Amino acid sequence: MTGSGAAWWEQRWVAEPTKRPGRTAYERDRARVLHSAALRRLAATTQVVEPGESDFPRTRLTHSLECAQVGRGLGKALGCDPDLVETACLAHDLGHPPFGHNGEAALDEVAQACGGFEGNAQSLRILTRLEAKTFAPDGRSVGLNLTRAALDASCKYPWSRESEASDGRKYGVYAADLEVFTWLRQGVPEAQRCLEAQVMDWSDDIAYSVHDLEDAVHAGHLPLAVLDDVEERHAVAALAATRSPGEPEEFAEALARLRRLPYWPGAFDGSHRALAALKNATSQLVGRFCEAAEEATRQAYGGGALSRYDADLVVPQDARLECEVLKALTARYVMESKPAARRYAVQREMILELVELLCRRAPEGLDTLSRDAWEVAPDDAARLRAVLDHVASLTDRSAVARHAVLRQG
Repeated sequence: MTGSGAAWWEQRWVAEPTKRPGRTAYERDRARVLHSAALRRLAATTQVVEPGESDFPRTRLTHSLECAQVGRGLGKALGCDPDLVETACLAHDLGHPPFGHNGEAALDEVAQACGGFEGNAQSLRILTRLEAKTFAPDGRSVGLNLTRAALDASCKYPWSRESEASDGRKYGVYAADLEVFTWLRQGVPEAQRCLEAQVMDWSDDIAYSVHDLEDAVHAGHLPLAVLDDVEERHAVAALAATRSPGEPEEFAEALARLRRLPYWPGAFDGSHRALAALKNATSQLVGRFCEAAEEATRQAYGGGALSRYDADLVVPQDARLECEVLKALTARYVMESKPAARRYAVQREMILELVELLCRRAPEGLDTLSRDAWEVAPDDAARLRAVLDHVASLTDRSAVARHAVLRQG
């Protein structure tokens, strides 16, 4: 493979001197993401249970931190550089706009004239352009200027919307950012993900399937006793089958396996003991899914250190089915509940109107970064992208506040 050595992967888009001897390139990458404004804003961005409902549920920030912990441990066990995997996990949700996937869908609706909006592509844009950190000699911002390996590991979908590998919905780069994407992907198989990216992706699945279930139970959205009803179990299995590959019968059996586990949580009454039992179930399930992938990958590739493009992560089908049925539980009892549907409709209209108001008042209504991009934009598509960058950089609370100010003005 072209450029497969360590020095190749540690290259940065713009060369920089070492600031403090003794740190590895990937330790520097991790520190840059950890200290970024883009990561901090995730503290007020929706995960599943709305921020502010109580102090217990995860936000996008706490989800990212937990994903990073899961990924670091699994990656290290396989032989990946733990700082590299952790960087990818910390960075994987940076592009999520206000109101999570609901806001993402609304922005995509108004973004067709400039190539669409996708949270993963927005993450790459933040890492390589929007985050204020490093500039090229010609004055261009290059974002955090991470190593080639860190950017590659952060690409969950290493293709553009126009690529044959794309399903038209999930992709990792906008047309405007293809230059840096081509650089970071130079010499690697087209549309193939490195092992670190696969570990990040599975760690993301583990973290949000397990922890979102914990949040749903704790918040009272999912009383576990409802699963004693066979019709409810069938409904969950059927929903899982619409969201991911697999037959309803397979998901029903996966749910049955999970409910037979000795640590599957019982009725939750909010007591100290019940909370401890719920937390134990969370920890045990994370371990179950990590161990399943580690053991299957080792069986396929042996006991040596694995990294980059040496191997693919092997996740057993039973583990995938169990993970997906946990997601379906949260989807049914939280995201598809009637109160959530009403809230999503309000949020969606707010995002659409916010984009319209900003387009009408640009560049004055934009923040400094987006205003500068709007003023030098060569066409309407680029100006629209500048507006979308501004909206996507807001938190849930700041989007509500900005919308209110613009409507009053």
